[in-house]
Amino acid sequence: MTSTPPSASKTGRVTTERDEHDSQDLHRSATGERPQSPQRRAMLRAAAAGGAGLLAARAVAAQTTASPAGQPATLGRQPSFQPGSDATTADVIVETLLAWDVDHVFGMVGDGINPIIEALRKRQDKIRFIGVRHEEAAAFMASGWAKSTGRLGVCVATTGPGAVHLMNGLYDAHFDGAPVLALTGLTFHDLLGTRFQQSVDTSALMQDVALYNTVVTGPRHALTVTDIACRTALGSRGVAHLTVSKDVQDMHFSEDKASTENHGLRTSTAWSRPTPTPSRHELQAAADLINAGSRVAIMAGQGALGATAELEQVASRLNAPVAKALLGRTALPDDSPFSTGGIGHLGTVPSEEAMHGCDTVLIIGTTMPWVDSYPKPGAARGVQLDIKAERIGLRFPVEVGLVGDTKETLRALLPLLRQKDDAFLRETQGRVVQWNALLDRVAATERTPLRPQSVVRAISDALAPDAIICLDCGANTHFSARFLTLRRNQQLVATGMLATMAPGLPFAIAAQLANPARQVVAIVGDGGFAMLMAEMSTAVKNGLPVKVIVLRNDMLAEVVFEQKELGNAPYGCELGAIDYAQIANACGAEGTRCTSPAGLRPAIDAMLRSPRAALLEVHVDPAEPITTPSHLAV
Repeated sequence: MTSTPPSASKTGRVTTERDEHDSQDLHRSATGERPQSPQRRAMLRAAAAGGAGLLAARAVAAQTTASPAGQPATLGRQPSFQPGSDATTADVIVETLLAWDVDHVFGMVGDGINPIIEALRKRQDKIRFIGVRHEEAAAFMASGWAKSTGRLGVCVATTGPGAVHLMNGLYDAHFDGAPVLALTGLTFHDLLGTRFQQSVDTSALMQDVALYNTVVTGPRHALTVTDIACRTALGSRGVAHLTVSKDVQDMHFSEDKASTENHGLRTSTAWSRPTPTPSRHELQAAADLINAGSRVAIMAGQGALGATAELEQVASRLNAPVAKALLGRTALPDDSPFSTGGIGHLGTVPSEEAMHGCDTVLIIGTTMPWVDSYPKPGAARGVQLDIKAERIGLRFPVEVGLVGDTKETLRALLPLLRQKDDAFLRETQGRVVQWNALLDRVAATERTPLRPQSVVRAISDALAPDAIICLDCGANTHFSARFLTLRRNQQLVATGMLATMAPGLPFAIAAQLANPARQVVAIVGDGGFAMLMAEMSTAVKNGLPVKVIVLRNDMLAEVVFEQKELGNAPYGCELGAIDYAQIANACGAEGTRCTSPAGLRPAIDAMLRSPRAALLEVHVDPAEPITTPSHLAV
């Protein structure tokens, strides 16, 4: 790649390599030459239609696989841009985001971030600001964007209360390893520490949740720390945070004198996905242990997403049943002959029995928290593969730990594994057949109010082959985890280790923005949906055809179950009667409801056919018990 000397305009705009490539392709188009790649040809066609079309083309170009594609590799001459003398700190931050291929930012405007919002407005043809109704939703959307695409999610919030509101969504990203950058405002730089209005110490606030966390002091500082923040979030898979005083955001480059030891420091926007693999010695040790076993089982989590082919090849070589943690449910389709479904409290009996009946376990990309669903210590030997060294042996005392990229490590491990007979797999498959028959009988039970299991099964049957399903947290998660059949090209986005209520709709909005041509469906409970239901208007405002199924029982049903399990009488769990269909209509979406078994499947089909944002409120039985796998009954 070559680059023309960078220059700046009076608006603080900077010239980048991206501009040069677009100009070169426009010249090729004008002279009859075709741009080199189909993706860039699509980008040029969209550029002719304006900024919104350009952003849509980027989203469509990303839809090549059902699994998250990940952050695009960025190679070329560095630095990627040079700010002009009139560029502000906010300009530098936003231009750096563009260099990191960020094209959506989620947030709510406020006086503490006005310069950042202005920098986004000036570049709205390249980066889209999605205004939300509550900053918590912005953080959930950034997390949902990262989970559904593998790319950097970005959220922005104003000084004080805006930053505080981000925290729940940021912890979701933190606990689930989703790369997210949070930008927040600070009060005026010379009023810090004076108990000025909204003077929350946002750097201290973010200390636990953020892997990288710093106060930006000016445009020169922003040139380096924004790169570091983006790289940390992506490379370490977590949250990074930059906070900037509102007056510093508007500081011009010409006003920011470098320190005596800053001799023009610049950092890099070059990025490629790390794909480390263990040493040959470590791989051989893992293979020797696995080869010594006769009843091998695999537990796979979100770390196996994007490595479906390799996971299937290893499972086939070992004739091993594969149990899947919630966030890794689509690492292997549910109809695979190796799949036993979910694992843990949201899982299946065949998964539990495979774990407790194996003599060797291979744990891939998961730290699923329910320890009772792992083999008993001493009853099986173990190998664990994870990208993070600190996760090895966290839940089970494995003998061999492999630290590396799942896809590349499984590819390297496969030739070292011996073919095993299928006795243990066939035994497990028999249990899967029995379990699926039980699920069918439960789902087929017709009554009023509806069984939530019947509703989820009807949704599952109606979904598009490449649908993206977004879950909330609560009783709805239990029913969805068991009664959704996730197929090869479908994707699941959910909250994992934080297990927070309310993200279902924000996740769906982010996933729809990233995948405009795919069907995106949120399955939520009424308790979680009520927390952020104003975001239906965000979906409508942005023309997003998201679909929301609300399992309405006017109750925090999972808490009722937990209270009863302790021997306590249910208390404080009633929600009151909220008309969710009418709320959807008030937001400009299409709201309908279903109360009978006969109307269920027609109502779902009608909702999914709607070209608009749509919500279906389904009245389900609040007394339907939430059970562990072994207690499920017709």
